Parts: sequence; C-alpha cells; structure tokens
Amino acid sequence: MKYLLFSLLIIAQHASAQQLSVNTIVPKTDASFRGLCVIDESIAWVSGSKGWIGKSINGGKEWVFNQVKGYEKCDFRSLYAFDANRAVIANAGAPAYILYTKDGGANWTIVYQNNDSAAFFDGIGFWNEKKGIIYGDPIKGKLLLLQTTDGGEHWQELPGKSRPALTEGEASFAASGTSIRLSGKSHIVIATGGKVSRLLISGDKGISWQLVQTPILQGASTTGIFSVAYRNNKTAIIAGGDYKQDTLKEDHIFYTKDGGKTWTAPKSPTRGYRECVEYLDEKTVIATGPAGTDISFDAGATWQALSDEKQFHTVRKSRKGNLIIMTGGGGKIAVVK
Repeated sequence: MKYLLFSLLIIAQHASAQQLSVNTIVPKTDASFRGLCVIDESIAWVSGSKGWIGKSINGGKEWVFNQVKGYEKCDFRSLYAFDANRAVIANAGAPAYILYTKDGGANWTIVYQNNDSAAFFDGIGFWNEKKGIIYGDPIKGKLLLLQTTDGGEHWQELPGKSRPALTEGEASFAASGTSIRLSGKSHIVIATGGKVSRLLISGDKGISWQLVQTPILQGASTTGIFSVAYRNNKTAIIAGGDYKQDTLKEDHIFYTKDGGKTWTAPKSPTRGYRECVEYLDEKTVIATGPAGTDISFDAGATWQALSDEKQFHTVRKSRKGNLIIMTGGGGKIAVVK
C-alpha cells in the first residue's frame, strides 16, 4: 500500500508538471529584458535595454517600471536582487558599470566603472548575502572577474593570475545571465562561447580554474554555450547553438552526469537554439529562446514543446518557492504555471 501511494503521488506530480503553461503579461515597455532575478513566491526583478528596471512584489501579477536616471542608453543584462529593496545591476557594453540600490530601485549608486573598450559584463552571481562574483568578456586575453564581500556595494578585480586566459575568438554571451552559476560556498561555473566554447570551473571562489571541453556547436562568433544549469558538481546541462540559426537542431544541447568528462545529446532535443536552461526540480528542466520554449521531465534526456511563443530570452525559478518567470524582447514578461 505504501508503494502504491508513493507511485500515485509521483504520477500526480508528473501530470501536474505536464500541465505547465506560459501566461504572458501585457507589455508595459518596449525594453528587451534579459536580466531576471526571482527571489521568492512574491518578489522578482527584471532589467534590460534603455535603462529599464522592473519589480513585482505579488508574484509577477503586477509590475512597477522605471528607467535608471542617467543610464537610459545602457542595456542592463546582469542582475542580482537580495530582497525588495537591495539589488545590483550591470550593463553589457563599454563603459561597463555596476550599480547598486538599497531603496527598491528609486535611486542607484555607481559602485564600479571600467572604461576599457573591451569591457562587457556577462553575468553575476552570489553565494550568500555578502559574497559574489561578476564576470565579463576578456580584456587583454583574460576574463574580466570581480568579487564583492559586502553584498555588492564594493567590487575588486581578481588578480591576473586568477583570471583564466581565453583563446582568440572565445568570449561569453550575456543572453540570459545564466552563463555563470554559483553553488555551495565556493563553486563557480562559467560558460564561454564563440570560436571556442568551454566550461570554466572553480572550486575555490576563482583562485584556480579547471577548463572543461564541450561538444556544443562552436567555431563562429555566433555559436557556443549560451546557458548552463548545474544541479550539483556532477550533473549539468549546457544549451545554446547558433543565434543566427535559431531552429537549427545540431549539437545545441547536452547533459553530463560526471562533471563534464562525458556529454550526452538528448534522444529528443529542444527544437533549436536556446538561450536559457533552468532546473525546476531534480527531473524537470525548462529551456527557452527566441523561437520557443521546451520542457524535459527526465533531467534533459528528452524534450517536448511547452510554448511556441517567440522572443523569450530567459527563464528563472525562485530561489525560495516555486515561482517561475520568463522575460524577453518587446517588454515580454510571463509567469509559468
């Protein structure tokens, strides 16, 4: 009887998951939102082009938007929020800025600026309320890496010896903010793309790095890994492809169960290029991109269509709870239920 009840529970959960749908909210701006941080069942932030920032405190039902004064030309693709008041944003492009707010986005303080013409932030992550990492495209051949120990109010560049050297034509994509993942107390995974596409893995907060080769489509500036999802230090999924050929089903998504020593292509892959992949639970994974959204119920081994709606860039599940939000171009925001 106990086994029967457990089996019925699993079946019920699976059936419920298969009923997930994408519910798009009427756009309030024309911004392209690639920065997304979902904190809990109530609070979520978005950031994007033309300096636009948005916040919801009721689970994505209603949003308040404003443009960051003085930064209306910036594309804020990197975002991390701690609560309804404190958040950090960074733009993609030069000069490269990191801004901090402690009053819910009403006012922003510049906490870092890099005027190098190659400066370009790709993603941000935190291990806890104080310690975090932000990274960007290489400057003089080495990955741009900064750390904070006070919740984003101050940032310090890591020394050159702790910044991995990338090959010519290798950089990273600020497509969805998910080319960097932090876990545990010190683990970092960064995905590169372009002519070479690898995983850069550190177990000591960026002091030393392991370089992991991947079979994903690469070789051109438009190809490579656009997103990495880590379940633990061994299990991961990489997604991407070629953003100029978003329906191409060729070497665009893989999973590993041994930390990247071996990679397996799904028996039934996503329907093309995807910019973001996110675990919803141990087995359920969602992937989205400009051409549509797919879902897997077996940890990435097989995929099926979830939505044909276009122009989504990123999808994130709340750090606490089960709120799932997607964002994209044309001011698109959706709640997945």
